[in-house]
Amino acid sequence: MVSSPLVSLYLLLFLIFHNIHHSSPFSLSVEKLEQDVIVSSPKPTFTAGFYPVGQNAYSFAIWFTQTPSNTENATVVWMANRDQPVNGKRSTLSLLETGNLVLTDAGEFVVWSTNTNSSKPLELHLHDTGNLVLQEQNDINSKSVLWQSFDFPTDTLLPGQSLSKNINLVSFRSERNYSSGFYHLLFDLENVLRLLYQGPRDSSVYWPDPWLQNNGLREMTYNESRAVRLDGLGKLVSSDNFIFTTSDYGTLLQRRLTLDHDGNVRIYSRKFEEERWSVSGQFRSQPCLVNGICGPNSICSYDPTIGRKCSCLPHHSWIDNQDWSQGCKPNFQLWCNKSMTGYDDESQFLRLPGVDFYGYDSGSFKNRTFEQCKTLCLQLCHCRGFQHTFSAGDGVFNCYPKLQLLNGRHGPGFMGSIFLRLPTTNLLSSDYNNPYHNNKGLVCSTSDGGVEQVVRFYYEAKGNGSVKVLLYFASGLGGIELVCIFLVWCFLFRSDRKHLDADKHGYVLAAATGFQRFSYSELKQATKGFSKEIGRGAGGIVYKGVLSDNRVAAIKRLHEVANQGESEFLAEVSIIGRLNHMNLIGMWGYCAEGKHRLLVYEYMQNGSLAQNLLPNSDALDSGRRYNIALGTARGLAYLHEECLEWILHCDIKPQNILLDSEYQPKVADFGLSKLLNRNDLNNSSFSRIRGTRGYMAPEWVFHLPITSKVDVYSYGIVVLEMITGKSPTTGVQMTELGAQPHHHERLVTWVREKRRKGLEVASSWVDQIVDPALGSNYDINEMEILATVALECVEEEKDERPSMSQVVERLQNS
Repeated sequence: MVSSPLVSLYLLLFLIFHNIHHSSPFSLSVEKLEQDVIVSSPKPTFTAGFYPVGQNAYSFAIWFTQTPSNTENATVVWMANRDQPVNGKRSTLSLLETGNLVLTDAGEFVVWSTNTNSSKPLELHLHDTGNLVLQEQNDINSKSVLWQSFDFPTDTLLPGQSLSKNINLVSFRSERNYSSGFYHLLFDLENVLRLLYQGPRDSSVYWPDPWLQNNGLREMTYNESRAVRLDGLGKLVSSDNFIFTTSDYGTLLQRRLTLDHDGNVRIYSRKFEEERWSVSGQFRSQPCLVNGICGPNSICSYDPTIGRKCSCLPHHSWIDNQDWSQGCKPNFQLWCNKSMTGYDDESQFLRLPGVDFYGYDSGSFKNRTFEQCKTLCLQLCHCRGFQHTFSAGDGVFNCYPKLQLLNGRHGPGFMGSIFLRLPTTNLLSSDYNNPYHNNKGLVCSTSDGGVEQVVRFYYEAKGNGSVKVLLYFASGLGGIELVCIFLVWCFLFRSDRKHLDADKHGYVLAAATGFQRFSYSELKQATKGFSKEIGRGAGGIVYKGVLSDNRVAAIKRLHEVANQGESEFLAEVSIIGRLNHMNLIGMWGYCAEGKHRLLVYEYMQNGSLAQNLLPNSDALDSGRRYNIALGTARGLAYLHEECLEWILHCDIKPQNILLDSEYQPKVADFGLSKLLNRNDLNNSSFSRIRGTRGYMAPEWVFHLPITSKVDVYSYGIVVLEMITGKSPTTGVQMTELGAQPHHHERLVTWVREKRRKGLEVASSWVDQIVDPALGSNYDINEMEILATVALECVEEEKDERPSMSQVVERLQNS
């Protein structure tokens, strides 16, 4: 509680401030107490106020109200002055008597205003839709809108908010740099909704696929009603006939559409009163198909084990090794010496198979041989190389001489090659077999450039001498009080230092995630003394509990083994803090008190998949099993390929797949996960074998490199178990096989044998493996698709297994 001298200091500052700004009918100051610098919507769903964007730098913003309050980690949906933050001293937002809402930096510089004018009574309201509205009173029953934030979005659209003509969504520069970035969502001159990369040196459209723009894709040239809108149920509708529905469409949730700093548009959703967002839809599924990711003269490649990576072309080096968007520069001088033949004879070409540089061609030349294409490039002094690609539709090779090498990407599915133009002397020193030899790639990082401290010169204003005396007096009393408080705190801290150090050690990262920290007594009371056990595993026991705010939670109490409990606690908190997807379990908080380590999760009403596959359970019909397989694949694909960190789960099994009230799956229990460091390319080293008997991939047994394909294998086993109702750990009758394979091969071998025999006699092999609990009430096509995909996932060779995103695509398309 604040004592009277300190209160008097605050009141004195408040009176002085309002004495200076008495002409403003409404004003917020960045220096006031926290409760005075925010405006809340009625429920309150949204909050508006000064949001910290850097050291001594603030923007006036709107964000989803945090519970508990944690402004620095809030979800910001709008900013007034993101490119010109104001200082933490003497900056104000004022509604003037002229009708203009003005943001002033350091009491002197106007950095933003609504540019409105009115002599009528004014009102400023923040609605529960997230719309900040300035309106004037026309008469007793009539009001009109002067200005509203919905008309000026930044990087986010909220349900009911439209993106219309001449309005862009512009991404942030990076995850924590809130200034304007390089990516735009806008309507072009043909009234088509597009994603545009507008970098420091070049710009290009990358969604919808540019090569389709001349094929009648969503052409709406004569449609002037440009608008795109997201509703609360998860449907996005655009005036160019583009319709997008989220994976959780049909449920009324909190939603937002955001153009993220990596150039992808994602739709996020969450349940009301919850803090974690899930990705329920995105415009681009492949990270390297976003332009500008790696800059000029560099190649974007994707590997599930390390994520998206940028690499310089051979004989090129980074312009800035801390910023991949700057690209690379050549380490050679390319002279253009045309001989009597009419083309440069001082250059040769290095083949880069599977590499594509989209755009910036000098022309498109159909049905050209390699030599003809080579000659075309050598005739152009500014040709940097050429692409020679086979066109399956025409049955010929096409030639594309390149004037710039931008939007480069590498993928095994691309059938063409880029031939890089190099001086002959450089080509002789190249490694033809491995053109990327010793080419150190720059791994994409979530680090940001930050926002520099705002520097302003302040001038002392002339004031009343008596006011200064009162101010000095109050300041002196406040200073004495602070010294006393500090001395008392030091005494208390010293007496309990050992206990605090034990609690604090290793949990800075967990605290930074913004989760609620519970005391051990709170969780003991919530679980009624840990009496209702709902699950257990190698890491600990899970109990059902009711929190003080009446939320039902699953509370995992880790075993009190010093090393194991500590490491698994840190693993779960740090990993789950990076995740947000509708098919991954949501975490609400944690407890780190003495030797106690507990995690608080959202409670899943229908328990685990394992419980629902028991013989006495008939809740899972074939449709639900198919949806569970699809949802689980989506969650794992997010872990492997879409989240900001690339994660292996390493313990996929039915016990770790939980089902909510609608039987939607959520992958849980990351205590055995391996968080991959994208800055360390040696991600195949694990300190110990991880997983559960029966679900582990052969790589663990034979000490092979560990990649995301171990999760793919375990997923395949789980799907086979869902189809057959048979556990891989207990096996099946193998007498007809004439052999006894290893325990983890029993179920797989049995299904493969049934499939082989069924195909030989052209009979329905699926009927012979489907869980008898389903009877005849199942879709044979769905079961066959699941079984086929599962068998592909459990191939012995990891390179033969699909990625989880390919599994999702197969199941969705089917």
